[in-house]
Amino acid sequence: MVTVTLVSAVLVFSLVVTLYFAVSNMAQMVIAVFATTFQQDHQRRNTPRARGLAARLPRPPVISVVVPAYNEELTIVESLRALLALGYERREIVVVNDGSSDGTMARMKEAFHLLPAPVAFAQPLPTAPVRGLYRSADEPALVVIDKANGGGKADASNAGINAASGALVLIIDADTVLEPDALSRAVIPFLEDQSTIGVGANLGLTNGCRIQNGRITGVALPRSWFARFQIIEYMRSFLLLRLACAHINAVPIISGAFGLFSRDAVLAVGGFDRKSIGEDMDLTTRLQKHFRDRKLPFRITFDPNILCWTQAPEDWASLRGQRCRWRRGLMQVLWQRRHMIGNPRYGVTGLVMFPYVFLMEGLGPLVEVTGYVISTIAALLGILDWRHYGLLVAVSLLFGWASTLLAVFLSDVATRRYMTGRDLFLLVVIALVENLGYRQLVSWWGFVGTVQAMTGKSGWGVMKRRAFESGPAGIG
Repeated sequence: MVTVTLVSAVLVFSLVVTLYFAVSNMAQMVIAVFATTFQQDHQRRNTPRARGLAARLPRPPVISVVVPAYNEELTIVESLRALLALGYERREIVVVNDGSSDGTMARMKEAFHLLPAPVAFAQPLPTAPVRGLYRSADEPALVVIDKANGGGKADASNAGINAASGALVLIIDADTVLEPDALSRAVIPFLEDQSTIGVGANLGLTNGCRIQNGRITGVALPRSWFARFQIIEYMRSFLLLRLACAHINAVPIISGAFGLFSRDAVLAVGGFDRKSIGEDMDLTTRLQKHFRDRKLPFRITFDPNILCWTQAPEDWASLRGQRCRWRRGLMQVLWQRRHMIGNPRYGVTGLVMFPYVFLMEGLGPLVEVTGYVISTIAALLGILDWRHYGLLVAVSLLFGWASTLLAVFLSDVATRRYMTGRDLFLLVVIALVENLGYRQLVSWWGFVGTVQAMTGKSGWGVMKRRAFESGPAGIG
């Protein structure tokens, strides 16, 4: 009797997991439809003529580019040179040296001839102590804040927002390389609609690219398979979801690698939460909550074009640490915003976006890992019929491949990064291989990150940086 009950329970569990895989991947295809609709509408409006609007305005909004920097000596100078060469005149660059223990500050002083200046700005957002402020003798638009380490990017970002003079603040990572027209593109939603409070952007990976004088001069797939898999992952899990959510004004996260915000809106919600692990998602959802609670008009949107390029981790330890941290941040935000899940008071954010993120992103790794482990053990012990086990694996793989290939096609049609024959063919191969181990590995790290979140683990971990490649771009 116990054996019959156990077999029935395992069979039901296996079928539930199989159904979850099917629903999850079909949801990806529905998301792709909404993403395509948003993308087509964006392409119709975002023409060269529209992008020239910012340049023709007598006084376009000032954009303060805030660059938190902690131990970034390998890339900081080249990144800042690229920022200073941006094709948008009304901008300032605010670098926040967050107590770096390497040569980050020394490299900036040497490259840009920094001179001490008075710390004469209001500090409405609390931060770790500011030790000094510097201005460049060569570049009037460059401001460098030297402060004690605040324990994370949120504290450094708040210090930069305090010092910013622009109505708009762009928060980026120190290793981010922006496209020359990134600011003139990203500012368009603010010019189109005064209720716009935030704009995110599509990310490209610098891994494998050739960079000269702070500019991407050659794009190719990286040599590292970890980086190649992340390109596919970014297309499927990050780009399409954010485009679809932008279509219904329910963007769950504006990435910390590129986020353009209304400074007043950020100050209204108290800036970045210095205790948050996923500070970018936390800020985005707090903005959603703040404006919906007060029934104020707002728009948070997304640009499907690549406006910036960032490094993806290529070593096992950095990638594992990043994914576990992302997971802890997601679970923290879901717990803090649990009252918004399914709550009609928050419109599509509460009724659509948060339930999807909770069911598919929050529960996903738990269901996948336990599903694979329990079903595999049950099949090996003869408790579960191998046909049922094969059905679970087939649904997972086939639906996964279908949604991934669709994401690759839609993403590359929009960005045209890898449309050349060799790269596109290899991209398809990578999309197929990615679902045979890497995707399951990421689920495992998500499972580990969930356990870490439940046991109170915190911290960012170590991210191993690499100097930008200046040689010929290529696969090798």
